[in-house]
Amino acid sequence: MADFNNYQNRMAQTRGQTDAMIDEGLRSYMVKVYNLMAVGLAITGIAAYFTFAMATTTDPSAAVAQLGNGTMLTALGAALYGSPLRWVVMLAPLGMVFFLSFRVHKMSVAAAQTTFWVYAALMGLSLSSIFVVYTGQSIVQTFFVTAASFGALSLYGYTTKKDLSGMGSFLIMGLFGLIIASIVNIFLASSAMGFAISAIGVLIFAGLTAYDTQKIKEMYFDGDDVAVAGRKAIMGALTLYLDFINLFTFLLQFLGNRND
Repeated sequence: MADFNNYQNRMAQTRGQTDAMIDEGLRSYMVKVYNLMAVGLAITGIAAYFTFAMATTTDPSAAVAQLGNGTMLTALGAALYGSPLRWVVMLAPLGMVFFLSFRVHKMSVAAAQTTFWVYAALMGLSLSSIFVVYTGQSIVQTFFVTAASFGALSLYGYTTKKDLSGMGSFLIMGLFGLIIASIVNIFLASSAMGFAISAIGVLIFAGLTAYDTQKIKEMYFDGDDVAVAGRKAIMGALTLYLDFINLFTFLLQFLGNRND
């Protein structure tokens, strides 16, 4: 009987040690996901600001075009914001997302990470136009509101015991509807429809932040080798990065003050 009790104690101790190792590995994995996402956001912000700085000017002699709000554009700005090149700039990040999503399992961790950095830079190029439309102060304020909201929602997704998969399926269907409505509104240019799209977009990406965090957490497996774990972390970072960027852009449409 004593031997049986000793055996049970050893098994309980082993399970406890295993659980502790899994918890430590999970924390390390999630920290890596968040760090990769943060670096991606930093690259996007830097690329967006410097693109805007090179695309605009305050010197009338250096301007080749002027927007309706008085912003003077350099040759680069005229190409980025006033020519068909703007469609290439807008769609290039989308192409990179599909490329990374379909090819990541065949790429090395270094190649996948580099592709993510390139994607983040292209997104910055695409988002540089927000500095033309909105004031710098409102962009910074909206960024911090987004960061606080994202942090709370992601923490909920990480800590909740509730299964969010049902909500996630509903949100993904809503996302497809949002994309279709956004494309339609490009041609309709309806302000009322644009407001509704922004409101629904905030709700969808708020929910997706929690859902995606839980999904990324559940993808962790302590038996993964370094390469598999690295690729999972990159794809998790990309997913949360997209949630953050979309939440930020939709909130900006509510909170941003436009340049006169």
